[in-house]
Amino acid sequence: MSQLRFTTLVEAPLTVAFDVARSLGRPWSRPLQEVVSDRPWSDVYAAAPGGGLRRLVHTRHFSATGAGTLVEEQVDWETVLPGALGGLVDQTLVRRRLVRAMQAHLDAYAAAAAERALEVTQVVGAALVDDRRRVLVARRGSGPLAGLWEFPGGKVEPGEPDLDALVRECREELGVAITPHAFLGEVPLDGVVAGGAPGASTLRVWWGRVTGGELVAHEHTELRWVVEDELEELDWIPADRPLLPAVRALLTRL
Repeated sequence: MSQLRFTTLVEAPLTVAFDVARSLGRPWSRPLQEVVSDRPWSDVYAAAPGGGLRRLVHTRHFSATGAGTLVEEQVDWETVLPGALGGLVDQTLVRRRLVRAMQAHLDAYAAAAAERALEVTQVVGAALVDDRRRVLVARRGSGPLAGLWEFPGGKVEPGEPDLDALVRECREELGVAITPHAFLGEVPLDGVVAGGAPGASTLRVWWGRVTGGELVAHEHTELRWVVEDELEELDWIPADRPLLPAVRALLTRL
C-alpha cells in the first residue's frame, strides 16, 4: 500500500471548509463511495478497483486554528501489478499523477473556501482571564437563552477580521479594552446566524486579558469572575459548553 499526505490551511471556518471540500469532490476521474462523514471534522471516500489500481482511499481531517481550518488529507492506494514492477509503476506513473491532481485540486479548493467564507456570518468569543487565574463569564439577559452563561463576544461584521471583532464586541458589551492571546477552539453552531444558512456559522474563541476600562454589563444581567472548579456549576449556553475543557486547561497552566 502506498501513501501520500497533503496539508492545507484554509482561510475559512470549519463548516465552510468541510462543505466546500465536499461540494468540490475529489480530483479523481473514478467515482468514489462515501465510507465515513463526520461533519465538520472528517470524511473518508473509497473507489472501486479499476484504472490500474486495486484500491484507492481518500481521507480528510479538519481542525480549527487561529488562522483558519487546517485540512489534512491522506491518499492510500495499491496498484494491480505485483512486486518490483508494481513499485516501479507506482513511483514513475501513479504517484506523480496523484500529486499533480491533488496540487491543482487543493489550490482551487483553498480559493473557493476563502471566497465562500466571506458570505458566512461568524461569531467570536473571549475567555478573559485575570491574574488570579479566574475567567470572566456573562449571563444572558434576553432571548431564548436568557439566564444562561456564556463567554462575551458577538458577530463579526462583513470584512472585519475576527480579532478586531472580538476587541470591538468586548468594548461594546463590557466597556473594556482587551488584548487577545492564543486561540482556544471552535464550535459549529446549529442554528441560523444573522439570516445565514442553518449550520454554516461557528463560534471561534480566544483567551485574552482586560487591559483597560471598568467592567460594565451593558448587554448582560450579570458578570462574574470564576475559578476552574466553578465552571461546571454554571448553566451554559450549548455553544460554549464544549469549550470548557480548553478553558480549564488554560486556567491550570497559567
